Parts: sequence; structure tokens; C-alpha cells
Amino acid sequence: MDARREWAVSKSKSASAHREAWLLGQPPLADYLSYVRKVVIDGDAIPPAELVDEWRVANDRYYDLEEQEPGFADQTASIEIDKSLQPLIDDVKGDPRFRRAFDSLPTRFAMVELDRLVVAQPHVDLDHVDRLKARLGPSPTPQDLFRFCLPLNPPDADVQMRRLGSKKFLFWSESSDFRFLEAVPLEPYQICDFETYGPIGGLVGMVVGFGSNFLNVIESDQRRLLHNGHHRAYALRELGITHAPCIIQTVTRRDELSLVASSDVAERAAFYFKGKRPPVLKDFFDPNLKKVLRVPKTVRMIEMSFEVRDSEVRDIAATD
Repeated sequence: MDARREWAVSKSKSASAHREAWLLGQPPLADYLSYVRKVVIDGDAIPPAELVDEWRVANDRYYDLEEQEPGFADQTASIEIDKSLQPLIDDVKGDPRFRRAFDSLPTRFAMVELDRLVVAQPHVDLDHVDRLKARLGPSPTPQDLFRFCLPLNPPDADVQMRRLGSKKFLFWSESSDFRFLEAVPLEPYQICDFETYGPIGGLVGMVVGFGSNFLNVIESDQRRLLHNGHHRAYALRELGITHAPCIIQTVTRRDELSLVASSDVAERAAFYFKGKRPPVLKDFFDPNLKKVLRVPKTVRMIEMSFEVRDSEVRDIAATD
């Protein structure tokens, strides 16, 4: 029913490309080599030995950081958000997206130090970062910064749809946050200006859209892992902003982590939350760890189909 794909528009030099900043030196190396060969523009022309050499240098750099900065990710401290911004916090708490996305674990709002945030996402789109920086500006007010990190406005991303058959539909968007949200039963009064063959008895909606888009972290064992908002965190760091308003979800055990984290984070929890020196946001600005690649723009596609079975079942308990 939900077949999610990313559609590479092209892999040629003439393709509309964008720049990706990658953190090297983190396993698995084979996945990185495969990505460069299959996705990066002209990546199949780069000798694998050259890529491995670059990755090895970054891996050695992480070994040095383990010796120089043990526990760097543990040295986090919460800073309270200015009380003047409490009305904005209340607005976020009252939004349905917050109530549904953060309903499982203890949650609080605070200012977090960006450099020490553990990162599990090894790449960011630098062109998108530039757009975010232009949107925020070089000298944001506390209110502007809060709304940038915890926005309530809908995303500025176009969504298109095409019917592929009587029971199949295709949706697509350039936003990497585009996703299938849920299937939900609806009441007839929730649908307006819809003409059908007869009186409506029931409705099911298949909803596509975007995530809550709030900058948020998962806190466990004195560490904070950046869960959503990598591009905004990177943009703020480039603008010289060191702390940002954020939603913090506290995890106290492995089973809780599986409720909120990605599968990669849940499967490698010991690496991110117990490792001596995991990758952190500031590593993106270390020339020994960062590599910029040119990749084709992608379109995220969601294909949905449904099946209808019409049958009659005799109710043997029914009486006249």
C-alpha cells in the first residue's frame, strides 16, 4: 500500500545537482563506496582506492579525537529558554503535531549546545542549508530563532499527484521530509464539496504530507542525539549561533529508544550513546572529516494502491 522511493532525476553532468557534505570515517565503508559509485555525479570515475584513502584519513582522525576529546558528547548542559518566549512554547504544545509526535516519553523545551549534539545522519544538503540561512538572516531575534527551530507554519514544498489506475495513485515532492503519514477513517461531515454516486456510508483517507519539523533531540546517558533538524542545526552553526531552542525527549532504556529513534540509531545505540567519541555536529566543520559531493536532485515518491473485497456473510445469530 505504501511503496516509498527516491527517484534520481539524472546522474549526468547536465543534471540539476546539489552539494552534499558528508562525514567520512564512520562505518560502514562499503555503503559509502556504493553511494559514490551509484549516486554521485561522475562517482563511478573516481578510483575506489582514492575514496578508501580519504575515508581512512578520517577514520584515523576519529581515533585521535577519541584520545583528545573523550566524553566530549557527555559535557552537555541545559539552558532554560527565556521566559519571554513562553507564549511561543505554549503555541507549540497546543499544536496537534506536537501532541501526536511527542506523546510517549518525558519531553521538555530547552536551549541546546549545537556542537555537542551526536549525529547519526552522515550528510546534509548544503544548497538547502544556504536557503535556510537566507531565510533566517544573520542577526535573528530570539523570536525568529524560536520559530526557525520550532515552526508551526506549513512547509514550503510543492506536492504533486497522478492517478495511475482505478486503485493506484502516485504522489511526489522534492522535499526529503515528504512521507506517508497514516490511514484514517473519516466521517461524511469531514469531507466538503464532494459529489459521489450515492449517499456516503463511510470514508477512509490515505494521508501523505510532512513530519512535525520540530528541531528535537533524544537524551540518554547524558548525551543528546540530534533526531530531527540536521540542516537547521548546520545552518545555525554556520551563522555563528551556538545554542538553539529545541524539544528534548528523555530515554531511560533501550525499549523506549525504539519508540522514537530511527532503526539505525536503535540498532547501534551503544555506539551513539556509549561510544568514547561518537560523531557530533561540529565534525561537519573539520576539513579532515568532511567531503563535499555533487549529487543529482531527487524526488521523493509515494505510490499507494488499495484493494476492495465485496462479499456477503450470513449472520447466523440474526433472528426475525
